[in-house]
Amino acid sequence: MAHTDAPEKDTQIPTNLRLLLILEEVARRGVAVKPSDLISALGLAKPTIHRLLQTAESEGFLQRDLDGRSFGPGPRLRQLSVNTVSSEHLRTARLAILRGVADEIGETCNLAVPDREGMIYLDRVETKWPLRIQLPVGTQVPFHCTASGKMYLSTLRENTLNGYLSARKLQPKTNHTVTEPDALRREIKRISRKGHSTDDEEFMSGMIAIAVPVLDGQDRLVATLSVHAPTQRHDLKSLMQFMENLQDGASKLSTLLLT
Repeated sequence: MAHTDAPEKDTQIPTNLRLLLILEEVARRGVAVKPSDLISALGLAKPTIHRLLQTAESEGFLQRDLDGRSFGPGPRLRQLSVNTVSSEHLRTARLAILRGVADEIGETCNLAVPDREGMIYLDRVETKWPLRIQLPVGTQVPFHCTASGKMYLSTLRENTLNGYLSARKLQPKTNHTVTEPDALRREIKRISRKGHSTDDEEFMSGMIAIAVPVLDGQDRLVATLSVHAPTQRHDLKSLMQFMENLQDGASKLSTLLLT
């Protein structure tokens, strides 16, 4: 009878470590993962993988992808990641970087992370100007009409982006919101080439914004750094002059993630 080494490897991994290794592998890959991928990567037996995936799914740490066979991070794992990067010592250093960028530009700077339904503001440093736009920490904003959201969309695989664009009607927030899927797809491709995104009063009338990615050690987007300003003080052209400040801040934030 044929012999495979999966059961042997299975016994070499402590029971209380197996689920953690599965969650780590799913997070590391950054895409929905099939059970067969986990079997190959971890050397665990097929029944063990399926049992642990079922547990992780039922407890909300993983969730099935659209194909019904692959698994990606669930709400509890996503919240765990947010809580991790929000730990006190990391947040102190992160806010210092944000404050430095905000002081250089003179406008509000935001750090946002992707969630299932939109971008969540993780941190922000407000402008000192009395005229400011209130979007507090914890606010969720749409993907399709914000600089941070479109920056995130530009990093998705083509089939994932197509799935998002076809899933529901893109809701207009202002008269400038792009709601036609093909037009938004063209803009997303331009953003992917340029490496930054803009919001020209698409989310909120009287507000413009630019955003750049914050990358991890594998050059994957984990957050966005953005600046927004009222149109009374800036147009997109004048705000774009601070692109280098924004990119420098994003680079420092990326380095912070790796330390």
